[in-house]
Amino acid sequence: MSSSPSPAHPAALPRRIGRQLRRALGGRREPLARSVDRARARAWALAALGLLLALALATAGALAGYRSDAPRAAAERGRLHQVDAVVLAVPQHGGSGSKFSGGYESRIEAEARWTYPEGQPHTGTVQAPQTATAGTTVSIWVGPDGAVSVPPLDRTAIAVSAACIGAGTLLALVALVVLALRLRLRALERRSDESWTRAWARLEPLWSGRAGHRQDD
Repeated sequence: MSSSPSPAHPAALPRRIGRQLRRALGGRREPLARSVDRARARAWALAALGLLLALALATAGALAGYRSDAPRAAAERGRLHQVDAVVLAVPQHGGSGSKFSGGYESRIEAEARWTYPEGQPHTGTVQAPQTATAGTTVSIWVGPDGAVSVPPLDRTAIAVSAACIGAGTLLALVALVVLALRLRLRALERRSDESWTRAWARLEPLWSGRAGHRQDD
């Protein structure tokens, strides 16, 4: 029993891109290639170049963000000081609470006392663990005058922020490249269809014999 030939499958995307790039660079000689085929190959080549450029720009943006934030974080660490504060009182939450009122939060605001600079006591509200009670010691960051301050960024947070900036930039640029490629390919498809329509209108009478009939008439 003879087996029927299997249907042809479209080429994989990497192979298709490689074929288009070879055609655009002149490494794929095809005597039957039309001008629209060469234009399509150039569109793929420009898209590949655009993706490489997008990757380079996203990487440069991430590195620039990291290099701009790292000195600022280092300066903050040099200006701020980490001291121990003793919790004086914690808020009393009635019932089980809700996630909006702080019942499910891992940290709470509590009254605490600390000393900075040496010999200058301070009292204020600090962030403490939810399980903290009066007398619990928590670590806080304070400024030169002893006031509570936001903790400085660490290298991990700066690296994560820079990576997010780079990833967002890369996704946006890739989306623009893909959109431009799709629009260009659609325009070329329309041009190819119009070319085939004109060629068929010219050759169909000769192929069908209707042109000869009109001459006989």
